[in-house]
Amino acid sequence: MSIPHITDSHCHIDFPDFDGEHADLVARAADAGVTRMVTICTRLKNEPTVRALAETYAPVFYAAGTHPMSAAEEPMTSVDALVAMSQHPKFVGIGETGLDYHYTSDSADIQKQSLSIHIAAAQETGLPLIIHARAADDDMAQILTDAYKIKPYTCVMHCFSSSAALANAALDLGFYLSMSGITAFPKSQELRNIFKTAPVDRILVETDSPYLAPPPHRGKRNEPAFTAHTARVGAEVFGLEYPDFAAQTQANFDRLFWKAAAFSAVP
Repeated sequence: MSIPHITDSHCHIDFPDFDGEHADLVARAADAGVTRMVTICTRLKNEPTVRALAETYAPVFYAAGTHPMSAAEEPMTSVDALVAMSQHPKFVGIGETGLDYHYTSDSADIQKQSLSIHIAAAQETGLPLIIHARAADDDMAQILTDAYKIKPYTCVMHCFSSSAALANAALDLGFYLSMSGITAFPKSQELRNIFKTAPVDRILVETDSPYLAPPPHRGKRNEPAFTAHTARVGAEVFGLEYPDFAAQTQANFDRLFWKAAAFSAVP
């Protein structure tokens, strides 16, 4: 019996944690049924390195943006720069971007400026916005909603671990929520309850590797293969058999990350 296929919708395989083992990393992912991954560039100066990974490995796609925690340290990007990068055939999303007031609240204004640029790029390209949100729920909901009213766009709330209110605000806009290893932690029942109330056709799975490894690997380096552990917990949350949940998340990913789906269909 074949292993159900799933996609790691958010990882960071360009990080030094994985130096020298990308081929093995991709092979281990395939053995676990993880047949695609989106690796995220968080500082635009690193975009060429991230792009090269996507060009080298067939299962790897990529996105690029300025992480909110780096927004004050990095040059402010422009809509034109992001749109230009997006022309690459394996560039499939805008970000990650967003707001993080947990560690970097002092740069809130710069984060908001950066976020608005990324939203505009998503609106222009039709590619999904990839959002990081931490300790900024009210501002995040307001900014995303106000921008959507001006011009609709698509979006995933990556590694979602925020409030039910932000989940509902995102879902009301037609956005997606992504399950990370946090969802599988024993003490994350409240978060699992939030996911359980969401439409299953709006759910993705991810690792955010090398961070946040799910059980039984918690505390160790995370990697795309471990998406399968989180996805199995996701199946339990939604009361589905694992193959059915896996198929649903694949359909969801293909709908949101349409460029990756179209690329994979090319002979």
